[in-house]
Amino acid sequence: MARSEARVPTDRPARYAKQLASHLGRRSQTSWDEETGTGGIVFQNGTGTLTATEGALLLTVDTDPEHLGVLEGVVGRHLVRFGTRDELVVAWRRDNGEPGTTQRNSEDQAAR
Repeated sequence: MARSEARVPTDRPARYAKQLASHLGRRSQTSWDEETGTGGIVFQNGTGTLTATEGALLLTVDTDPEHLGVLEGVVGRHLVRFGTRDELVVAWRRDNGEPGTTQRNSEDQAAR
């Protein structure tokens, strides 16, 4: 198993986590607990967690190494799309110390 984590600075971490869990729940099993500010995602080939903290949304994905980039992309792309106004950037860091994928607004990518 391999793990990747991302810390996404935002003033609305619980709102984005709830929206992400709701949206991904159409194809995966998801949960969101408003009281604890935590949630989970069960994908076909891995799992993810959502944790709302003061000023940031913490994300993790756990899967086999060959699917890690795919799950990073799924979670990151949806979150960035929801947070377009806030210009969210999701930069993943893998448990082996290497950088993972990064998702950001496509207009922002085109400008770089």
